[in-house]
Amino acid sequence: MEAGKTNKPKKRDRIGVILYVFYVFMLLMSIVLIGGIVYIQLFFRPDKAIVEALTPNDQIRKIDPVRGNIYDCNGKLLAISCPSYQFYMDCTVLKDRNKPEEEEAWLDKAKELSKALADELKDKSADQYYKSIVEGRNKGNKYLRLTRKVDYDTRNRIVEFPLFREGRFKSGMIEVRTDVRQYPYGELARRTIGFVRDNSSDVANTHIGLEGKFDYILHGTQGREYLRRTDRGRVVNSDSVRVQAVDGKDLHTTLNIDYQEIADKALREQIENEEDLEGSCMVIMETATGAIRAMVNLVRDPKSGKWGEYQNVAIGRKAEPGSVFKTVTLMSVLNDGYITSLEQTLPATDGKVEGTSIRDEHIPQFARQHSTNRISVLDGFKISSNYVFAKLAVDNYGKKGGTDGTERFLANIYNYKLGDAFDFDLDGLQTPTIPNPGTRYWTNTDLGTMGYGYSTEETPLHILTFYNAIANKGKMMKPYLVEGPSILNSAVCTKAVADTLTRALKAVTEEGTARRLKDAKCSVAGKTGTSFGTFSNGQYFDAQGRRKYQGTFVGFFPADNPQYSIICMVYSYPTKKSFQGGGIPARAIRTVIDKVYDIDPCFREEIGGKRKKNK
Repeated sequence: MEAGKTNKPKKRDRIGVILYVFYVFMLLMSIVLIGGIVYIQLFFRPDKAIVEALTPNDQIRKIDPVRGNIYDCNGKLLAISCPSYQFYMDCTVLKDRNKPEEEEAWLDKAKELSKALADELKDKSADQYYKSIVEGRNKGNKYLRLTRKVDYDTRNRIVEFPLFREGRFKSGMIEVRTDVRQYPYGELARRTIGFVRDNSSDVANTHIGLEGKFDYILHGTQGREYLRRTDRGRVVNSDSVRVQAVDGKDLHTTLNIDYQEIADKALREQIENEEDLEGSCMVIMETATGAIRAMVNLVRDPKSGKWGEYQNVAIGRKAEPGSVFKTVTLMSVLNDGYITSLEQTLPATDGKVEGTSIRDEHIPQFARQHSTNRISVLDGFKISSNYVFAKLAVDNYGKKGGTDGTERFLANIYNYKLGDAFDFDLDGLQTPTIPNPGTRYWTNTDLGTMGYGYSTEETPLHILTFYNAIANKGKMMKPYLVEGPSILNSAVCTKAVADTLTRALKAVTEEGTARRLKDAKCSVAGKTGTSFGTFSNGQYFDAQGRRKYQGTFVGFFPADNPQYSIICMVYSYPTKKSFQGGGIPARAIRTVIDKVYDIDPCFREEIGGKRKKNK
């Protein structure tokens, strides 16, 4: 009994020791585990190569929106995004998993696919297609380009070709869709419609015309989705978050593509064979609203010699306007009350403007022809006399008013919006150049030369906007292509002054320098202008006696109930040939007016079933 009592405590001590050792072991293991966790969390950095090998990479795929369309004022498509499709092939698909007989069957189908592609696209033979597929399979090419870009109907046929019809996981077919911008009317208004190129950071040269100015509307908002490539090369959506693209909005413009085609064709007919011309433009504006119905810009490519819409001349080129600026002087003296009638006369003796070096040799000739020593303002306007309008400017804003008078004349020019670059729906409208008597460059002839269209620089659009205000009885509308009608100046002149100016402008087309327009299908009011570009020596002639011409006609029609204003300008290389505003510009505009008259119902009314001519 005593021996049994002695062994029992020893057995309990042994169990306690075992438990104690186990406890210590577990404690140590816990410390090691916690330490490992702390180390991993704070200090451990896995090998990058192992991480890249074991961790599948997420890729962000951008989802492009569909770009908005551009329409003319009648809903005709000027620009549209059409989907195009291109097919590639993962040549390695199933290669490592196919048994020999399966591989042979796959290649047989690839041969059938090659024949179908050759028959459809007719750009390569079936053997060439098949050879590229086999070579790609042998080299492990995962992205072999098979086709050029094709349209939607062709795409639908291709996806049903042998092998491809089995799906991309068996055929390796990769289909890439891109939207291609198309312009149904080709070159018509191309510089006005414009373009966007995404391969450059130079916005000024990549965002052109309406496409560029309104890119923020047309483009839409890009979407995105997250993709992950699996071990077998499949791409799956790894995240439920997918941001849908928001398609761009359509753009409705004021352009009338029918008028654009008429204007483009009429201008090309006049300039096509004139090798001495290097540029031209024509713009048609709706009188009441300022809506641009056509804007043609044709420039000769110096390499090919072909005419194309390479620059927007109408807004991007400024030059001395010539005699079309005489109407500005005439409006000014009428507004300020310096003359009250077009029949007021000025001396017609030697043609010299007192206090300046200006002299018009045509004045003595006029005096002899008409047996008079006086010339009326109206006659001076009809024959486009530099003397008459230089004298009007100098006598009324120089001699009488001194510096204050000159400032008044300049203020009138700015009031007529001929001194600023107003906001326009296209980027690139140039700011006119107006001389200032406060600078050292001002001379005693500047006021006089401004009176007949020199010493200033204006764009065609500025000149047209001014004439449109006359047609609109003094209300100056801002030209626009998209945004909508707005007023630049509610009254550049009174209705009475506008009517007087219209009478003078009609006299130019009926009896003056633009008689080519006398027999147009509706009456026309307008003014011709011819100016000369300067050379590097500051002269209007070069060493060979050649000139750079700018010929202009600007006006509106029908004269007594204007619906449209129009301007045409041509620009020459240095030449000894003459390009007057009453020549090519007047002839081109005559063609446009006659054709527009025939198709626009606002120019005619039916009386007894017959058309009444608006004369």
